Amino acid sequence: MQPERPANDRGSALKASVSAPDLKLDAGACLAPVPSDPCSIVILGATGDLTSRKLIPALFSLYRNRGLPESFLIVGCGRTPWTDEMFRDRMADAIRTADGWDLSAWRTFSVRLFYRALNYLDARSFADLARFLSALETKQPTHGNRIFYLALPPALYGPAARHLGLAELSAENREAAGWARIVLEKPFGSDLATSRQLDQDLRRHFREHQVFRIDHYLAKETVQNILMFRFANSIFEPIWNRRYIDYVSIRANEQLGIEHRSGYYESSGVLRDMFQNHMMQLLALTAMEPPPRFEAELVRDEKAKVFSALRPFPVHAYDDDLVLGQYAAGIVGGRPVPAYREEEGVDSHSLTPTYAAMKVHLDNWRWQGVPFFISSGKRLSKKLTEIAIQFKPVPHAMFRNTLGAPISANRLILGIYPQERITLTFQTKNPGATVCLRTVTMDFDYHQNYSGPVLDAYEKALLDCMLGDHMLFWRQDGVELSWAFLSPILDACETCGDREQRLYSYAAGSKGPIERDRLYRTPTAPEP
Repeated sequence: MQPERPANDRGSALKASVSAPDLKLDAGACLAPVPSDPCSIVILGATGDLTSRKLIPALFSLYRNRGLPESFLIVGCGRTPWTDEMFRDRMADAIRTADGWDLSAWRTFSVRLFYRALNYLDARSFADLARFLSALETKQPTHGNRIFYLALPPALYGPAARHLGLAELSAENREAAGWARIVLEKPFGSDLATSRQLDQDLRRHFREHQVFRIDHYLAKETVQNILMFRFANSIFEPIWNRRYIDYVSIRANEQLGIEHRSGYYESSGVLRDMFQNHMMQLLALTAMEPPPRFEAELVRDEKAKVFSALRPFPVHAYDDDLVLGQYAAGIVGGRPVPAYREEEGVDSHSLTPTYAAMKVHLDNWRWQGVPFFISSGKRLSKKLTEIAIQFKPVPHAMFRNTLGAPISANRLILGIYPQERITLTFQTKNPGATVCLRTVTMDFDYHQNYSGPVLDAYEKALLDCMLGDHMLFWRQDGVELSWAFLSPILDACETCGDREQRLYSYAAGSKGPIERDRLYRTPTAPEP
């Protein structure tokens, strides 16, 4: 959605590097402000892809960078009857394919890995797990501190939480200052009603401070940097409002299809998979007011205010505000890929959307009248996540008789992936006797002049769980407010009589359905 350059933009944009102090830090200096408590990390669903691909590599990386406490245990649980050695061997195989393999470190790390077969629907199995943990913790003291990470299908969240509670694994030892925490991956329900039901299931045995609803987008360094950029720099916050900003564009494009997640994706689609969580969080960080202090609950209060300010969506006449699409066969990365309906496990007549573009408004003092364009889709031309802030054009065209062309407005782009950078475009005069303007770009690479440790999203999220820091996790009121906005849209889209006609096809490897153009037919809008 980059606007084309007008005629006065002659020549390529000038890249102006931003210098910064050379930061050379100790390997563990930026990992945590204080050491985390000793703890046991119990992964339910340890035989699944998430554990081998993300969780164990993240924990091993933290261990190598001294981000784990001195005393810790990692216990994998699953239906498969593995032994400790089988679990360790499988995890070693997964980590060998990633960066940072260190045999010596693995040997000392892997002796803290254990495995326990578990039936998620059997209370006795959880009672056995409780006894197993107690026995382990007598040899490796963790003071009763436990994290239960539910790397499970969402349908098992409620039963797992219930059985953890019945086995008294959710209890916190207040006298010994021991704690118990439960971590859930999105989705947090499939609509407002199911999200409330899930919360009720959790709250029967866990209190809100024990619940960590993870959204790995929030743990990305460049996403965290949005608040620092906005509120630690006095030159931007005064113009971060309706007086100076024309529109905001937030997009998260993916090249990948559904991979092996057809069962999940068929029942969710792009609105549940991306908009209810990731896209809403990016919106909140971009639009929220500054909290009085940088503390988890105060930051989450301001996010909730953004969700509360969302204008109710025009569900009975949404053609000008929402476009849904589904990818057809095409070429991605130079190779042919099948249509969504041809993917394994997908209904050949599926009406599940894989692309959505939406225009939303916030009814508050700061953003009244400023449209937010939010889009995300699978099998697009390239993987790209960014937030573009388009400023208004200059109020008076004093150069109109000189240039004979409109002047490009300033544009700020917060790049999240693949380029982790901040760019700002502005106008300057070309050298020479003739008055000609050109667009130049001030460009900051996020990792420029930094040589310290870099945490990936799961490393940061796991570290925050151990520290008990909720800053980057969803709070239930935010979950419900987000679903309250999206559920009427989902109901309207999934029950309308012409649902198939409103689902537009786009070729894999393209920019999405061409019908998305109609969202951008206003004076204040990006080009698709």
